[in-house]
Amino acid sequence: MARGGGRRDPWLMAVTDSALDPETSAHIRALLTPPTGKERMWPVLAAALFAAICALAFATAMIVAPPVVSRHVAQSTP
Repeated sequence: MARGGGRRDPWLMAVTDSALDPETSAHIRALLTPPTGKERMWPVLAAALFAAICALAFATAMIVAPPVVSRHVAQSTP
């Protein structure tokens, strides 16, 4: 397909050929991006502390608990 004189292929249009101002577009994109919030460390530290307390409580319960002994009742009767 022959290209006419003075006509340009719309698929090959460069970014600078746009009718929109690139600086204004960048400003609009910056305004539309959501603000990034600061991440708080307290929830993470609280979860780690809770996990440590649970682990210590489980270890204490395993040490303090009486040993598991299985004897048949009929063997212990006279």
